[in-house]
Amino acid sequence: MPELPEVETIVADLRPHLTGRTIVRCELLFPTIVRHPEPEDFIDSVAGMRIAGMRRRGKFILVDLENDLVLVVHLGMTGQLRLVDADAPLATHTHAIFTLDTGRHLRYRDPRRFGRLLLGTEESLLASKKMPRLGPEPIDPGFAAEELYRRLRNRRTSLKAVLLDQGAIAGVGNIYADESLHRARLRPDRLAGSLSRKSVQRLHESLRVSLLMAIKNRGSSVDTYRDAWGEIGGQQEKLLVYGRAGEPCFTCGRPLAMIRIAGRSTVFCRRCQK
Repeated sequence: MPELPEVETIVADLRPHLTGRTIVRCELLFPTIVRHPEPEDFIDSVAGMRIAGMRRRGKFILVDLENDLVLVVHLGMTGQLRLVDADAPLATHTHAIFTLDTGRHLRYRDPRRFGRLLLGTEESLLASKKMPRLGPEPIDPGFAAEELYRRLRNRRTSLKAVLLDQGAIAGVGNIYADESLHRARLRPDRLAGSLSRKSVQRLHESLRVSLLMAIKNRGSSVDTYRDAWGEIGGQQEKLLVYGRAGEPCFTCGRPLAMIRIAGRSTVFCRRCQK
């Protein structure tokens, strides 16, 4: 699933090309990808709307429109959002096409169909639970280590499970949870509430390092992720543990272990992460 760095890359790619543009029309090739409102209302509501800006919240892409409306795109596991010329071949599993006043297409493609499109005011989408309430952004300069400590200290579940909880911290998924915990030298199955302030400080720093490095390298293309131009990212070449079960740890040389936490494969070093 695309995580914070991948979504941030797509938003940064598209923002200068979409801001100020108008959506002339929308075509839904797989209408049930729209979860709110009804697909017919969605099509009618976005047509003629000017795009005021783009931003990211957690793993969500937010396209700000007029009248406080927000077009929300969640990529699910295999979703891709691309800006292409109108005569570009239509890729299989393309579910939505937004035609812009420039004549270009913004296309949403999702082979596994776990993604979704939403439209409404941010407040109404949150109130109706169509969009979840998210925790703080881990790369926000205002997100301090003390706030992370406060969010962990009373949790009686595994450290990795808390990192995957979008209500606790927004945007972190399986890749960067494993990477951050390795950098912080913390076992993923340790109880979150057992961490000292010093350990939380290491985790806070490792989260920022892991996420910002991945943004710089335009995300990790470990599966289907592609940027807004259809290109792969570069962070997969620099991953320390994710996807490397059984391979030697880059620090100590011991084979990396794999367990399952919160239903997700979790890779770590038994020697370096105590």
